[in-house]
Order: sequence, then structure tokens, then C-alpha cells
Amino acid sequence: MAKKITKMLKLQIPGGKAVPGQALGPALGSAGINIGEFVKRFNDETKTRAGEIVPTIVEVYDDRSYKLIYKTEPASKMLLKALGKELGSGKPNSVKIGTVTKIQIKAIAEKKMADLNTTDINAAMRMIEGTARNMGVEVR
Repeated sequence: MAKKITKMLKLQIPGGKAVPGQALGPALGSAGINIGEFVKRFNDETKTRAGEIVPTIVEVYDDRSYKLIYKTEPASKMLLKALGKELGSGKPNSVKIGTVTKIQIKAIAEKKMADLNTTDINAAMRMIEGTARNMGVEVR
């Protein structure tokens, strides 16, 4: 018989740099997960993704075991890296923080394709362009 999922956690943790602190402790502790074991496993599995924010889904089962599902870095972070900026615009309609090309948008869309709800590259590009516009980034 399959294990029953009792809890599902969605976390965003820097790749290879999880620490058992204020951000992870309460979430993992309430789910009954050994925090030290989780941190070691996460850091070992994501050490190649250092410098990225790794969206992680933790499926916790009734026997207190868990499964980690890693997603690709958020599109907003990829856009900020492409621009060399730290933050998006506070007023995206009037204050622009930079410009990205269609080629950069396509590269980001191809990386994100596994996590998007489409198989069409043009639809994926439109999703990334929408994220860019909401951050105050122009697309050319």
C-alpha cells in the first residue's frame, strides 16, 4: 500500500546553504522532520546549485519519512540575474529597471519549461515576459 501524505511544505532555500535556523526550524519541526538530517540531505543534493534559490516541495508521509522535489529557480530571480540587479521596480508601470532581449527571455523559458504548465515555447516566453513586465523590466 502507498504511503499517505500527511503534510506538504513549499520552501525556497538557497542551494547548498540550508541552515537549521528560524526559517526552516518551525516548518520542519511541526511536520515531524529531523531538521539536521534534512539540512544535510538538502545541502548534499543541491550543492551544484549554489547561488540559486531552490524552490523545494517536501512531501511528508504518515511514517515521518519525506520526499524532496526540486523545482527550477524562480523566473524573477533569473531575470534579475540577466540584468545584474538585486530587486525589481517598486513602480513597474512608471519606473523601469532595465531591458532584456527576446533571446534572453527564450533562454529563461527553456530552463523553466519543466515547471510551467505548457509545452509550447511561445506560451512559456509570454509567461516570462509577463513576469518581466510586473517587475519593471522592458522586453525588446
